[in-house]
Amino acid sequence: MTTRGQEFLAQFGDSLSMLRGRVTPDAEMEKVTWFRAGGRADALFQPADEADLSAFLKIVPRSVPITVVGIGSNLLVRDGGIRGFVVRLSAKGFGTARAISETRIEAGAATPDKHVSGVAYDAGIGGFHYFHGIPGGIGGAVRMNAGANGTETAERLIEVRALDRDGEVRTLSNAEMGYSYRHSSAPSDLIFVSALLEGYTEEQKTIRASMDAVREHRESVQPVREKTGGSTFKNPEGTSAWKEIDKAGCRGLMIGAAQMSPMHCNFMINTGSASAHDLELLGETVRARVLENSGIKLEWEIKRLGEFRQHAQVQEFLGQLI
Repeated sequence: MTTRGQEFLAQFGDSLSMLRGRVTPDAEMEKVTWFRAGGRADALFQPADEADLSAFLKIVPRSVPITVVGIGSNLLVRDGGIRGFVVRLSAKGFGTARAISETRIEAGAATPDKHVSGVAYDAGIGGFHYFHGIPGGIGGAVRMNAGANGTETAERLIEVRALDRDGEVRTLSNAEMGYSYRHSSAPSDLIFVSALLEGYTEEQKTIRASMDAVREHRESVQPVREKTGGSTFKNPEGTSAWKEIDKAGCRGLMIGAAQMSPMHCNFMINTGSASAHDLELLGETVRARVLENSGIKLEWEIKRLGEFRQHAQVQEFLGQLI
């Protein structure tokens, strides 16, 4: 029996055979996301390098949806899966970082943030200790202006290299990224492939002390060993998301096997076999209770992608099935 993914790929005939990267039909996205939940993508493409990604983009018509995912840490894929292609940059082709001057680092989009902080430490470049505590990759950090410990990516980015939907190279300056809190206004169809970052010279012992402080704080207050996507909601202006969640009585709240962590209640965790539906329903229930309690509309920080299963849509804020 032909699967949905196989039928999807059949429309391209032999045109994809020239690609050097891996094309996987019916890709299990639960194996990609740190929540370990979610449906299948019609097909997953992992390009070998930038040239391979460019070739892919030139082959695939604009009418075919393409969704880019990073290392899966801040991502919830709905149980109905993702239509079209999912592109996930390979560690081999896009996962290296190096110091190119006394203060600058060039990093591939698939490089883990933590690895960049290590490269900075080795080179005596300060200002990247906060990356030591962010469980994501550089592409995601650049896209969402990731931050921690009082520092944001916008403070470190010089420029980003990207491919547009036609496979052409584009370079965006910091100003062109249009940064604000946990947001950039860069075109959504751009695929970031690398970033040029800048810090400042600093003694290694000072950098190490800052990195250790980040690690110790994270391990003491966050459920880092659980199946989680990191911070669930953005901090509202003038307060913290966790404080509002706590005041609304949602610390430890569970729906199925999905739970708001008792340790840090802005972290949503999969305690066992939670579905993506359980996780999103829990999140919307929390949003509804916070809205009722304090009048604050929490905004998702976790990126939610894909389709709901039939008759299993989750309504925003109301926490109801429709």
